Amino acid sequence: MSGDTMNGNVALVIVSHSRMIARGTADMVAQMVGSEVTAVPCGGDPAGGLGTSVAEISDAIRQAFAGNAQGVLVIVDLGGAETNSEMAIEMLPEAMQARIQISDAPIVEGAIMAAAEASSGAPLSAVGKAAEEVGRE
Repeated sequence: MSGDTMNGNVALVIVSHSRMIARGTADMVAQMVGSEVTAVPCGGDPAGGLGTSVAEISDAIRQAFAGNAQGVLVIVDLGGAETNSEMAIEMLPEAMQARIQISDAPIVEGAIMAAAEASSGAPLSAVGKAAEEVGRE
């Protein structure tokens, strides 16, 4: 599907070293903006500890796009999550890569502000800006 046929809202992928933080943040987004914005949690290592996985991040981004999202904002908590997110994005098709942005905004507050912006149908650049503004207030 080309970018011209995408008409859904921007989706979020929440990447935290803690699976519980990622899930809790996605749950808050769902409770605050409803089903208008997809928020896919991703984090923790397979053994249940702290960590992130390039393959899981890639899968989460694909899941976010599956809902007809016009773009995906990946919100990360720590440096390793950002590095792994960058590697995950590089594994995706170029057409998809062009519609993904990474944000290191405060994970909970950034996700909530981004989701509120996304729920209005705003483009990826505005959704990313809304997340980033949280840390500058």
